[in-house]
Amino acid sequence: MEEKKSPLREIVEQAGAELGYEVIALRFTREGSHRVLKVFIDRPEGITIKDCEVFSGHLSAVLDEQDPISGAYLLEVSSPGIDRPLTKPEHFQRFAGEPVELRLYSPWQGRKKIKGILAGWSAQEDGAVLVEAGGEKLAVPWRMVAKARLAPDI
Repeated sequence: MEEKKSPLREIVEQAGAELGYEVIALRFTREGSHRVLKVFIDRPEGITIKDCEVFSGHLSAVLDEQDPISGAYLLEVSSPGIDRPLTKPEHFQRFAGEPVELRLYSPWQGRKKIKGILAGWSAQEDGAVLVEAGGEKLAVPWRMVAKARLAPDI
């Protein structure tokens, strides 16, 4: 389950830890002629606009000092939103009982997308996401999961 982190991700996560935020995801995108570093943060009591402002100011100073990104870019910090990505075993435990959507790298048991109720995480073998979908209890191997997110719309 442990993945090798990029130097940029390590810097961003360290900056988050310094202020008590969990970095959920970061993405580099292109919007028109601008490159944008989008950072999604969370903490158990949730995220406010003020949290985003505080973290953005802190992270901006850290990135200016360490300079891990060449060229110009914009920094955006936000909460993960209601369709929050799930990226760590702790997330699958924390949000058990919530509606979830899994997108798989390739078909597994005839499915490439699974929607259901998150039942947690199994640490057996290389890890599995536990989901109740269509009356079935599934243990989807972690290596098969391309994306997982809360799905309040199901």
